[in-house]
Amino acid sequence: MLKKALILLYIVVVAVMAIATFVEYAGGLRIYDTWWFTVLWALLAAVAIVYFLKQHVRRLSVVALHLSFVVILLGALLTRLTSNSGALHLRLNEKTQQYVAADGVVHSLPFTLQLDSFIIRYHAGTQAAADYESHLTIAYDNEEHHEVVSMNNICSHRSVRLYQSSYDDDEQGTVLAVNRDPWGIPVTYLGYALLFIALVWMLIDPKGQYRQVVRKVLNSEKLEVSGNQMTKALAFIVMLSPFASHLSPLNAAPKTLPKETAEHFGQLLMLYNGRICPVETYALDFTKKLYGKRHYGDFTACQVLSGFIFYGDEWSQEPIVKIKSGELKEARQLADYCSVNQFFNPGVGYVLGPYVQEYYQGGQHDAFHKQVSKVDDQLMMVMDLRRGTPLKLFPYTSANGNTTWYSPTERIDKLQVPADQRQYMKDIFSLIYQEVLDEHFQQVDEYFDMMQKHQQKYGGQSLPTSTVMQAERLYNAVPFATVLFMLNLAMGFLTLGFFIWQSVRLRKTVGRKVSMGFTAVFLLSFLALTCCEVLRWIISGNVPMSNGYETMLLMAWFIELITLLLYRRFPILLVFGFLLSGFFLLVSHISQMDPQIGRLMPVLRSPLLTIHVSIIMMSFALLSLTFICGLTALIVAMVGSRKHEAIESLAMLSRLFLYPALTTLGFGIFIGAIWANISWGIYWSWDPKETWALIMFMVYAVAVHQRSFPLFRRPLAYHLYVTLAFLTILMTYFGVNYILGGMHSYA
Repeated sequence: MLKKALILLYIVVVAVMAIATFVEYAGGLRIYDTWWFTVLWALLAAVAIVYFLKQHVRRLSVVALHLSFVVILLGALLTRLTSNSGALHLRLNEKTQQYVAADGVVHSLPFTLQLDSFIIRYHAGTQAAADYESHLTIAYDNEEHHEVVSMNNICSHRSVRLYQSSYDDDEQGTVLAVNRDPWGIPVTYLGYALLFIALVWMLIDPKGQYRQVVRKVLNSEKLEVSGNQMTKALAFIVMLSPFASHLSPLNAAPKTLPKETAEHFGQLLMLYNGRICPVETYALDFTKKLYGKRHYGDFTACQVLSGFIFYGDEWSQEPIVKIKSGELKEARQLADYCSVNQFFNPGVGYVLGPYVQEYYQGGQHDAFHKQVSKVDDQLMMVMDLRRGTPLKLFPYTSANGNTTWYSPTERIDKLQVPADQRQYMKDIFSLIYQEVLDEHFQQVDEYFDMMQKHQQKYGGQSLPTSTVMQAERLYNAVPFATVLFMLNLAMGFLTLGFFIWQSVRLRKTVGRKVSMGFTAVFLLSFLALTCCEVLRWIISGNVPMSNGYETMLLMAWFIELITLLLYRRFPILLVFGFLLSGFFLLVSHISQMDPQIGRLMPVLRSPLLTIHVSIIMMSFALLSLTFICGLTALIVAMVGSRKHEAIESLAMLSRLFLYPALTTLGFGIFIGAIWANISWGIYWSWDPKETWALIMFMVYAVAVHQRSFPLFRRPLAYHLYVTLAFLTILMTYFGVNYILGGMHSYA
């Protein structure tokens, strides 16, 4: 009876958390703040404690693990009952001893607070903020303390924690978040520490379940599945990985700069996406957003960009605007590729104008209007380019060391830039344009050289180093993710064929040579992906894990790393490694993923973020491998002989991944909570991503409780469960990012 009550409560808590994310998204009641939600957790904890005690568990690692959750819940209860949070607004040189709580009640501070100055620090040469700093004087007990509060740098006095939250538009005032939680945070952090110790202890405990799995693996033969089963099982999985390509016929080739001259132009620097980068980078993004590829027929991205700059009328007639399938395409019977001019009719004007206005002002966000807004973005990008607005190619560093980059059509304050420099910025493109019309491309190259020297002279500290420039040029030259997703998925087919070939027991010496060849290709794929990650790291200055595109690449990297570490013991992992890494690299190409390299938001510039995301991605990679094991086993169960041995072997391999996956997931979730506490002053806010990560942890944790749920000792039942549990990963990563949003929507 007690066990049934525990199961029921567990299911109800998970279901309520899941439903609550959608209720809040729809603008309904925030369930997490209700009294009955707290009572529900308390009941679950109480019943679980009684059940645990009746089981007479004596394994210290297991006791410590479950005790940690009790302590964490106790800390959360103390935070709910005793903490207080709010905000205060300070103008320059203003003093205060009060703050306003979230419920609107004014509370007193145990000290006097004064704002001495507020500073926004920018990345050199850009308007991208690197940090926000409030310089404060805190006075109490006849003492004054001078503190700096910035993003990820809090200030704590007398149990009051101050966080940088916002600031006034005139930069003469600041908004600080205030948090008072003297009991909840210490108890919760104690629970986190105990959890971290217990999770590691779970893996190394000599008599624990995981070490039993490891010993079973070490005492078994290498994992083998018959070729017939592999054929039917993996062929089905591989069919889920689509290959698609398209060709678009060109009209008579439009004029543009010669390839060498266009590439010369691409080596110039510009301010783009909040950083200083080669024009080539902007050209690639421009061409991919407009046409969907890195090139247009035989024209490079730099030729496409320079074509629109210098031969705009001709290029506006080219069918280069990619139109995806959807309501707009069907309603107006548009081709796959249209010209810019098709959207501008004499006497009518901009044909999408009324629909764009309905989208932004009328609030019509149906499928038709959403597609209109996307096509409008493509067209406005071309219009902006033809006006010269994005071409911030001309730097000027003032006497105080601040560098500003200007476009050739920008109005420049006479007080900011000397007259000769203003004249140069205004005239240089006119001179280049005339030489382009006369086809004097050698002279055009000389003008580009002059511009390069001008940038070096006036760019100041904003110029990237030669190492960064070389890294970006190499990164731009090789479409790593595109090449690797095609290579890895293709190799998935070949390794599948190799397993089939092995099943007919041909000469083992030949088989070993082929296996070594596949391993070498996999190693090359891993090294190439590593190179891609390192290059993005060098270019951005941050570990590449700040958006959906980068986390997909990181997931693929972890899968390849795990495969290389374990494939000799489990040869089947080579197939899984190729297919899964190829799949995640393919997913990185979906339209919502943004491969652009930009500046991190100041709040994300924390080493804890790097640790949090990398550990979470490692967990996702391991859980993805349990999914592929489960899916393969379920298909094997329907075909061939020896299916029991194959399913058992796959279950053994899956469990080898599951325990470290739960460990890394637990670490990742609660390191994220610590980071949130440092950045926002609250360690758990029931953000949709947080909530679904907790749901995922709770769902997968059930599978390791074989003592309470003997059903999971049966391999097929275990495989079915972990395969269905993968849905929580899809919801946590994709569903939250693209449906529910929240504080993690920057991903």
